[in-house]
Amino acid sequence: MAQFDSEYPDKINRMERLTLVTKPSDGYELLDSGGEEKLERFGDVVLRRPDPQALWPKKLGESEWNKATGTYVREGGEGGKWVGKLPTEWKISFGGLQFLVKPTSFKHTGLFPEQESNWVWTAEQISKVGREVSVLNLFGYTGGATLAAAKAGAQVTHVDASKTAVAWARENAQASGLEEAPIRWITEDVLLFVRREIARGKKYDGIIMDPPAFGHGPKNEIWKIEENLIELIDLCGQLLSDQPLFFLVNGYAAGYSPLAFAYNLEQFEKKYGGALEYGDLGIEEQGSGRILPAGIFARWKK
Repeated sequence: MAQFDSEYPDKINRMERLTLVTKPSDGYELLDSGGEEKLERFGDVVLRRPDPQALWPKKLGESEWNKATGTYVREGGEGGKWVGKLPTEWKISFGGLQFLVKPTSFKHTGLFPEQESNWVWTAEQISKVGREVSVLNLFGYTGGATLAAAKAGAQVTHVDASKTAVAWARENAQASGLEEAPIRWITEDVLLFVRREIARGKKYDGIIMDPPAFGHGPKNEIWKIEENLIELIDLCGQLLSDQPLFFLVNGYAAGYSPLAFAYNLEQFEKKYGGALEYGDLGIEEQGSGRILPAGIFARWKK
């Protein structure tokens, strides 16, 4: 278990809380937001879907919103459906990579544009050292961080409990011309995998994780962020190499501050030196410049 001294929390509190912002691009654009909805363009396809963070008036009229190719409609509980003449899947270019967008019944598309800044940062940490780098990506989902790291030259282990997500990530790797990159694709419960890697004596130079608030492993293992996050980060500390480069934690769990992540990463700054930063992930709305909150992060680098 990580031990915290009385000085470091004050240091974090005096740091500026960063907001990493994704700008509009050819592949993706936030066209408008408001009324707990967002209007986005993925390539040539415009989607309208709920977003509880958009607690402000819309800029565009309803007639423009109604032009969306697909609209997500809730059907009770956590699920819903897409309405409109929407392709089952299509390919877009984003962040120097290629992604297959596939709208799901849980309103997701498989692409999280707010992560672009973290992908750039990860690639910078890998490229600056001029040596072979190994990276572990936990809760890897459709592989954005995995592909960014692989493109930068790292050997990557991608872990997710969902066979569907891992298959989707492999499709994105192929679309991005990285099908031959040194990526290990693992479908397994994250905690179980990490414990096994420790027993095998495996080491990584960089670790990325994007833990959900709640989840199931392939054998119905239960993940709860409030019960398992501290343990997971501490276990991952045992997987870091003698010359680690970075540790990145992303999150979307409502109600948590990025400080909750940052206080768990201070152990790496104390042990290895380097720098720690934390803050918010956001997406810039075209035209207005408004920033739609889209997640939180904390990251340490040597």
